[in-house]
Amino acid sequence: MRRSLAFGVIVGSVIVVVGLLGGAALLIAGQSRVSQDAIQSSVTRTPELIVSAWKLPVAATFNAEVTWQSNGSRCGPASIANAFRSVGEEETTEAEVLDGTGKCWTGYCIIGLTLDEVAEVARTNTKRKVSVLRNLSAGAFREHMKRANDPGRRYIVNFTREKIFGAGVGHFSPIGGYLEAEDMVFVLDVNEDYKPWLIERERLFSAMDTIDSDGDRKRGLLLIE
Repeated sequence: MRRSLAFGVIVGSVIVVVGLLGGAALLIAGQSRVSQDAIQSSVTRTPELIVSAWKLPVAATFNAEVTWQSNGSRCGPASIANAFRSVGEEETTEAEVLDGTGKCWTGYCIIGLTLDEVAEVARTNTKRKVSVLRNLSAGAFREHMKRANDPGRRYIVNFTREKIFGAGVGHFSPIGGYLEAEDMVFVLDVNEDYKPWLIERERLFSAMDTIDSDGDRKRGLLLIE
């Protein structure tokens, strides 16, 4: 009798967990859905500019390749993995980046990760200095973007898609560099539906300079050096 009861509790718990994961997956997919038309019309992908962007000192270390996030909730770990790969770190997959962090163990980062949580993940498997940069002024953001072409630095930006694409939620992606003459930032989007794109610095700043409702703090930049 007790064995049957225990088995029933275990099965019930598994069903609840599976249900929660399925619901989370549907919630993430629903909240982050942006039409392809909106994606294409909201950012710049002029071939000549994209070619120039891939030649920037930092972007060149990615070898024109981005490893896409495995699902809509894991943009943070995917961004770290891509940034680590570009500087020769060993942890170049989401699983390797998350190893030992205790986060996203279900396969999903339920409700996503905050900027501070992504910083914790990054620090777990590297000896490099990892800094959180938030509450930046527009001028300070510009100065950081000018330094985004420094091969010794990697920036990951945390922003809301809604400000850029008219829909979507918070997101992380590495910055490939800054085209100063055009005043445009090269975002190496880790979501395969979006792929890398260029955007005016002021617009990216506006999307970054927002409150993350999960952590109730402003989004910002992660600096790895």
